[in-house]
Amino acid sequence: MNPVIRGIIIYLFLMLVFRLSGKRTLAQTTPFELVLLLIISEVTQQALVGEDYSITTSLILITTLIGVDLLFSMIKHKWKGFEKITEGSPLIVVADGKLLQNRSRKSRVSEEDVLEAARNIHGLERLDQIKYAVLELDGTISIIPKESAV
Repeated sequence: MNPVIRGIIIYLFLMLVFRLSGKRTLAQTTPFELVLLLIISEVTQQALVGEDYSITTSLILITTLIGVDLLFSMIKHKWKGFEKITEGSPLIVVADGKLLQNRSRKSRVSEEDVLEAARNIHGLERLDQIKYAVLELDGTISIIPKESAV
């Protein structure tokens, strides 16, 4: 199979897998997940090059992967809907001191994760002191305290 086609397929597949794995996974990587990423990179390398370990194939694959990434960046810049599909959007997981169960479960954010962010950022100790907790695109949790909690 052509290395350009392999490169595009692997890029799209990895983007899908990491999109489905959730934002919190990328923000809080455990030692095992780091090892898993290293294994994925090795398997990906084998799938990309196949039996052809030439410098030419490597250069073609690097150019393909960077080219696809640049193309996606340009598309995201021009069409915000595409960015929402590929990157997602910030997600409110706590509103007015109440954990939004469906959203937190779907994004795998626990009450403890929110409280940890609240303590680290604002020194807050309870959910009822939080107006909003937002799961950002990079996996971090932003805390907006209630006026009385400040």
